[in-house]
Amino acid sequence: MAESKLVMLVDTKRCIACNSCAVACKVENNLPKDVWWNRVMTVGGPHLDAPSGTYPNLEMYNVTVACQHCENPACVKVCPVGATYKDPETGVVRQDYDKCIGCRMCMSACPYNGVRSFNWEEPVYHLDFATGDQDVAPHQKHVVEKCTFCWHRLAKGLSPACVEACSARARIFGDASDPDSAVSQKLRERSSMRLLEDRDTEPSVYFLR
Repeated sequence: MAESKLVMLVDTKRCIACNSCAVACKVENNLPKDVWWNRVMTVGGPHLDAPSGTYPNLEMYNVTVACQHCENPACVKVCPVGATYKDPETGVVRQDYDKCIGCRMCMSACPYNGVRSFNWEEPVYHLDFATGDQDVAPHQKHVVEKCTFCWHRLAKGLSPACVEACSARARIFGDASDPDSAVSQKLRERSSMRLLEDRDTEPSVYFLR
């Protein structure tokens, strides 16, 4: 596979905070009870779906928060056993559960709060059967987990589950190293922002404005 730079675009003008992306992620990856790799947050007032300002001058948009799959990931630098690593061919930041020793250094180093979870005990599920893709790595006790950009789907040439589930078509996923890709075209056409750009992590998730 040729080296690529996989990125996620989230169109803040189209996102309606339906949480389909978060639910699709949970089901596809058979996430344990109370574990979410993807969340939708409102930028506006003090509450979910609440705008800032005074009527009629109101402002609000939604930001989806998950692992940012940084080009310069702080988590990779601090992992003592190489359990957190960056795939050289795609740029996806991955976790090797079998190597993870549960030190949680990656969680401490990551500037994006809440994008990782730690399994303190054997994973517990809402259902008594597994959901999602059979190629998802089994969840384990005493390991750190996070969004994988649905690595098991990428290996089959598919997009992450959150992209396919987005009814508003607010998510675009692709190779930013290809100037003709949909993500490259959108980044040229629209202004965008990334979370905590001052931390020099170079996130691979862009929010179109």
